[in-house]
Amino acid sequence: MDTKEIENKLLQELNLDEVFALTDDGSHFQVIAVGEMFAELSRVKKQQAVYRPLSEYIADNRIHALSIKTYTPTEWQRERKLIGL
Repeated sequence: MDTKEIENKLLQELNLDEVFALTDDGSHFQVIAVGEMFAELSRVKKQQAVYRPLSEYIADNRIHALSIKTYTPTEWQRERKLIGL
């Protein structure tokens, strides 16, 4: 599975400002999703929102494992400074 395919799917399905998909082996992925849509959602609802568009990839095992981090644009600005991006 290609990271660009995941990023494009999430950008098409969700109202996101930015999305990053990372992998070391092509089946275990980390997704960082940034959008104002996360401002009013609970932690579980944030995870579900990102998981939902990718569920077909998980079901057919193109994605074996998925780690999701979500941020509002303000949270992402702060986080980027902390991690030095």
